[in-house]
Amino acid sequence: MEIHNGGRPSVIASLESCMRKCILRVLSIGPIPSHIAFILDGNRRFAKKEKLEEGAGHRAGFTALIYILKYCYELGVKYASVYAFSIDNFKRRPDEVQYLMDLILETTEGLLKEESIVNSYGIGVHFVGNLKLLSEPVRVAAEKVMRATAKNTRCVLFFCIAYTSTNEIVHAVQESCKDKLNKIAPSNPNKACNDGVEEVGEYINKIDGAITHGVRESCKDEAYDVVTKGAEGIDNSNTVIVNANRTRDSVISVEESDKMLSVSSIKLVDIEKKLYVALAPDPDVLVRTSGSNRLSNFLLWQASKCSLYSPQALWPEIGLLQFVWTVIIFQRNRSYLEKKKQQL
Repeated sequence: MEIHNGGRPSVIASLESCMRKCILRVLSIGPIPSHIAFILDGNRRFAKKEKLEEGAGHRAGFTALIYILKYCYELGVKYASVYAFSIDNFKRRPDEVQYLMDLILETTEGLLKEESIVNSYGIGVHFVGNLKLLSEPVRVAAEKVMRATAKNTRCVLFFCIAYTSTNEIVHAVQESCKDKLNKIAPSNPNKACNDGVEEVGEYINKIDGAITHGVRESCKDEAYDVVTKGAEGIDNSNTVIVNANRTRDSVISVEESDKMLSVSSIKLVDIEKKLYVALAPDPDVLVRTSGSNRLSNFLLWQASKCSLYSPQALWPEIGLLQFVWTVIIFQRNRSYLEKKKQQL
């Protein structure tokens, strides 16, 4: 864990700062990760290990987080994602959850101070997750920070709170379906998807019927209603052909069936655009402290092609040494992972 000197910089602190800058400069000779993700594991164990009062481990963990983010931005890492609070953490004791919410609120409000890391490095902060689950004071504070830092583009911090990857994926799929359904019936909002789940039964039934009966292949075998604007001999340009495809429940036009069938063609890019962290590239390295290799429902979609690093240090103990190893592991594995990405 870093030695933090709250008073005037001492000789040791000055030497430490100089050594850190030299190390980061050497690391910058090689490729620098664009996005590093962190799982903050081991706060409670740190408190027990150091015989601290309950909750002190989380506070020490937030202090360590500020220093790690500082190293990231000094090296030139543009994106950092932090798994601060899982949806599953709401299952903990109410007093512990309340303490964490109070600490998050305190930290969030502190980000707006002039001397904060956000203002020092021009960081744009994004709170991502199911923010509706947060208490109103925390949610309001988070929204205030996001508005205040919206124009900061030098670095980006994703603060994942009330987050799980499965929730993120479900949300992305729902939003993608909503967009598709709105394209089918833009003129009738009552038919469009409301929050991804309501009032779409009629469209789903039509789509299912169209697919089942092979709309595209059976067009030539179905009834064609030909309406002419005159007698024989009139130019073909004056002939209107209305194609109708019959499903088991109704008759729909070819044009309508094409629109409805587009709902079933949700693509990878459609879902990725709706992910909570869509603004950032996939992480290059995912770090989980305390020696555990579990992802714990964090960035499951995005972390399929990144390096994993699990130092034995508990999160409040993380420091420059572990950060250096994070970058070295990325530099060692970069060419291999790039080849894997190109094969997809």
